[in-house]
Amino acid sequence: MALSKRYQALEAGITARFGEQLKQVASSCGELTYELDKADLIAVGTALRDEPRFAFETLVDLCGVDYLSYGHAEWETRDASSSGFSRGVEREVIVPDADTVFDPRRFAVVYHLLSVTNNIRIRLRVFTGDQNPPIVPSVVRVWPSANWYEREAFDLYGILFEGHPDLRRILTDYGFIGHPFRKDFPVSGNVEVRYDEEQGRVVYEPVQIEPRTLVPRTIRDDNRYNPDIREPGNDS
Repeated sequence: MALSKRYQALEAGITARFGEQLKQVASSCGELTYELDKADLIAVGTALRDEPRFAFETLVDLCGVDYLSYGHAEWETRDASSSGFSRGVEREVIVPDADTVFDPRRFAVVYHLLSVTNNIRIRLRVFTGDQNPPIVPSVVRVWPSANWYEREAFDLYGILFEGHPDLRRILTDYGFIGHPFRKDFPVSGNVEVRYDEEQGRVVYEPVQIEPRTLVPRTIRDDNRYNPDIREPGNDS
């Protein structure tokens, strides 16, 4: 999809200002997404916030991404069938391994920026590299709204944010093992929790849920997914 005139102007301004620091990512929806090195994150973010021609004063959202197995299908067929289900049928116990070296482009952090002044948006993406644990600079001092977003990304993906004022879990329990949004984390988890009346407290035990098929692949061919039969005037 072609960029609107406003986004074309923003694209030209970003290229002129940042050059090779920001590498544009191809978009099929008329939006601007840029990839940058984590070493440049704070400087670029500050410039995007403070310079009037950009004025991205608002961080709308920040999220982690795990690209493990990205682009690889989990399905054995291209048709709906009784086979080819996802990892929900497999049982593995995944505990973070300090000796693991990650693919440099496995974990990323994505920043969604809004300029209320100019009524325009962009997206930034930073890969964590091969460090274990994965780590990027915290942008809390650039956009304070990043505080809880970064805690969420840490909790769910195990991404550390250097310089965060209070980096601790925010969604899972204090004794939770692992990071549940990582692609290699078992769907059934590692432990289960129950209240023990004899002990008078909550106890953790190895998970006893039997592996089972969750949701089968569903093939849809209606106008929402097939451009050849899209209804006239329906672009959504």
